[in-house]
Amino acid sequence: MNTMMELLVVAGRVITILPLLLIMAIFMGKRAIGELPIFDFLIVLTLGSVVGADIADPSIQHLHTAVAIILIAVLQRFVAILKLKNRDIGKYITFEPTIIIQNGILIRENLEKIRYSVDNVLEALREKDVFDVNEVETAIVEANGSLSVLKKPRNKTVTLEDINIVNKTSSLAFPVIIEGKIHHSVLTKLNINETWLKNQLKSKNIIDETDVFFASINRDMQLHITLKEENDVQIPPLYN
Repeated sequence: MNTMMELLVVAGRVITILPLLLIMAIFMGKRAIGELPIFDFLIVLTLGSVVGADIADPSIQHLHTAVAIILIAVLQRFVAILKLKNRDIGKYITFEPTIIIQNGILIRENLEKIRYSVDNVLEALREKDVFDVNEVETAIVEANGSLSVLKKPRNKTVTLEDINIVNKTSSLAFPVIIEGKIHHSVLTKLNINETWLKNQLKSKNIIDETDVFFASINRDMQLHITLKEENDVQIPPLYN
């Protein structure tokens, strides 16, 4: 009998807590639910912990949980208003956007700062339908962790509304050097060897492949290179 009563209590809490969460979500606004910057992520995480404990443990006072949910939502709304009124406050409770690619060059220092590997970048670019780093004019990791990509003008998709044709060609590049290491399996699939690759590097005044942070080859056998030390990359100013 006690077990049945406890199950009924849990069911009742689920039924009553979900409408309250819905009301609080609407109160906090679309931004807190859709984009999840770091502070809002912590708010949602805290809400999940409070609600989960309330549902799983019938001994917890249900009213206390309801009050906690309301206070958390009010805190989130208060902080959101503060961020609108004072931009400096927003800088301290969220991440700043970070440029990781400029004019096709990977910004190694910024990648290390946000703990992104080359593989992370390539995967994120593929999700944006970009398969060649050299196509990118600017790529930014936003405060919520998403990637924004601005393609170079010549690589932007041509639509029927532009000049009544469709761009039928695609650009695909294959990574052959990542952080100074040559990927021989890629060379084999492309029917080229390490000697050819090193000759291409020498033609660009690169003697040692360990100086290369990232290199890829496209279908036209053109080599695109980012050095570990890139001194001439002009990173545009960026404000959140």
